[in-house]
Amino acid sequence: MSPAPKDRQDEQQTEFIGAIDCGTTSCRFYIFNQWADVICSHQIEFKQLYPEPGWHEHDANSYITTIDECIVQALAKFQELGHEKSMLKGVGITNQRETTVVWDRKTGEPIYNAIAWPDARNTATVRQLRARAEKVKFTTPTGVIEGEEGVKAITGLPFSTYFSSAKYAWLVENVPAVQEAKKAGTLMLGTVDSWLLYKYTGGKDGGLHMTDLTNASRTLGLSLKTLDWNDEMLDFFDIPRSSLPKLVSNSEVYGKFSKGHPLEGLPIASLVGDQQAALVGNKCLERGDAKQTYGTGCFMLYNTSKDIVKSTHGLLTTVGYKAGPNAPANYALEGAVAVGGSSVQWLRDNLGIIKEAREAGDLAAQVKDTGGVYFVTGFSGLFAPYWDMRATGLLLGLSGYTTKNHIARATLEATCFQTRAILEAMAKDTNSQHVDGGDGDGPAGLRILKVDGGMTNSDVTMQIQADILGIPVERPTMRESTALGAALLAGAALGLFGWDLNKPETLKDVNTAGVRTFEPSLSEEEREWKFAGWNRAVDRSRGWKTDSGHG
Repeated sequence: MSPAPKDRQDEQQTEFIGAIDCGTTSCRFYIFNQWADVICSHQIEFKQLYPEPGWHEHDANSYITTIDECIVQALAKFQELGHEKSMLKGVGITNQRETTVVWDRKTGEPIYNAIAWPDARNTATVRQLRARAEKVKFTTPTGVIEGEEGVKAITGLPFSTYFSSAKYAWLVENVPAVQEAKKAGTLMLGTVDSWLLYKYTGGKDGGLHMTDLTNASRTLGLSLKTLDWNDEMLDFFDIPRSSLPKLVSNSEVYGKFSKGHPLEGLPIASLVGDQQAALVGNKCLERGDAKQTYGTGCFMLYNTSKDIVKSTHGLLTTVGYKAGPNAPANYALEGAVAVGGSSVQWLRDNLGIIKEAREAGDLAAQVKDTGGVYFVTGFSGLFAPYWDMRATGLLLGLSGYTTKNHIARATLEATCFQTRAILEAMAKDTNSQHVDGGDGDGPAGLRILKVDGGMTNSDVTMQIQADILGIPVERPTMRESTALGAALLAGAALGLFGWDLNKPETLKDVNTAGVRTFEPSLSEEEREWKFAGWNRAVDRSRGWKTDSGHG
């Protein structure tokens, strides 16, 4: 957390904006001022549930209890600093995307645990969906297209275990309580944002059932062209429209916290998926801007402005943000790395070669390279641009020379290599469709990569990333970009501080506390040689898993 500079602390401040960040492993609550300085915050981890191999669940009610405790603690810190609760003018919400929640309209309570986005229990279900789609003709913006290509033309997404409708397909097939609620017409279906909004605005007693376009664009149910639920996709997944939330923009007042809540009466003024929130928080508001968030997984978004760029190189086309009910939608290309920071946790928890996550960078810094070791971190298959759910983790290039230092460095390099693969795919997509990108020397015309997230605390990792990309990597001092994005969208909706995302110049004073830039230091020849080795390693990891679950 970056405290406000002294000159800003001395200036009288009477208005602040809050942000809820419901992540994969923890929840946070932040309070920002008009310069996006974090005035105070609180973070609490919540329990992860792994009932079977490949399964990953959350108790949806634990989101609420955890967030509420964060709010109470942050408000106490806020008041200790001499501020009044009434100075907090509103709250934005950002969340882990794709995680799927089902609840009952009558009781207002979950029917089943939330299925978290990395969960891969529905692998067989996805194969069945893909096979069934081959016999279906979908009406797309470019004509009638059969099979998965038709689905991608409508939604921007392929069939994958990752997306919410595929998780719903497993639920409705395997959970009798979901089947019964669907039959009775009491089923409510949503992502984490819609669940939080519903509970915070009253739950079964008048709670709002809404979702924003960024979260909806990750479900396999939204048409990118019309920005509405697509009837053909709902029919394909057999999703009752009555169970779905109303679609809204990312920046508007939806409702207020209900009676009895610590924030009672305060407006909720933004909903946005975490990666799109980070796009906004990094002020990537112009065509060709890109950011990479290094969290549990890693996610790169590349702003394509008003253009819906269809990917033919393994990327996802998604809604970037819609800054108000009457504002135009901005789109993005996205590449997702399933395993990022969680690979460092694996070194700690499974191998025991480090005690704290930060030690991975310390070990890696003690060797100049990996000694020929590559680590393909395909614990849940490989996401963009490979999309191979049969890929597996693979550590190769080992010899008697290999030490834990080399393995630690190879672990950090894995994320950086996958980031390069994604950027190269973005370059191919934008070039093939004659979409103007940036004017830099990097892939897709990228001048610089803006970064945030936990792994960016490692100078070693950021230097490796600059070396592998061949362009500078820019790390801000204040790296809570996801929460900041939600705060910016909420503040703009409430007319605070003159913020207007449709006029990026109004944000010129936001998050300018300091930036460190990592410049590439490898020769082009060495960079390309290392990346070629990575691609060879990926090829060996692909298609390893069989239907039996054994290699």
